[in-house]
Amino acid sequence: MPYEPPPHLASLTLSQIAAQVEARKLPPVEGWAPQQEGESNMRIAADGTWFHEGSPITREAMVRAFSGLLIRDADGAHFLISPFEKLSIEVEDAAFIATDMVVRDENGEPALAFRLNTDELVIAGPDHPILARGSAETPALYVGVRRGLDARLNRSTYQQLAEHALAVSSAKGGEDWTVSSMGESFRLKP
Repeated sequence: MPYEPPPHLASLTLSQIAAQVEARKLPPVEGWAPQQEGESNMRIAADGTWFHEGSPITREAMVRAFSGLLIRDADGAHFLISPFEKLSIEVEDAAFIATDMVVRDENGEPALAFRLNTDELVIAGPDHPILARGSAETPALYVGVRRGLDARLNRSTYQQLAEHALAVSSAKGGEDWTVSSMGESFRLKP
């Protein structure tokens, strides 16, 4: 069955985005208890490129498949998990990259939706917080994805969110760098 990428994020309503999120079927890794552990010889670079034994994985379908098996434990270590094996994977920064963002306002409630480099969609909110890390001079913004995994906002997505934050702040008469999505407020300064 050929892969059909989701429609362009800007063309979707919040309801359509939520339906796309709901339609994504992920493996039930939370219920798996593999007995074997090892090394995957894989790495996710800071720019979101996946590597195996030093060579980039160029097949996007492989990256999407592996991303559904990815978890992060309480100590911050990343693993690819199957019912039989738990293989460590090096992640330089974040497991995903947020490559686009839209602001939607339905029923008077703002929502911020992000597209990831794996074509997944995430709506920021209680289960998917926006996190500010780094320093005031070199901030980095992330959105929580699942299983302890985050997506770092790339430069253009960071700019989209900053422009939204400025618009919200100036409408309130200040510059507090806070945005809201799905009833939650997120501060964009570390």
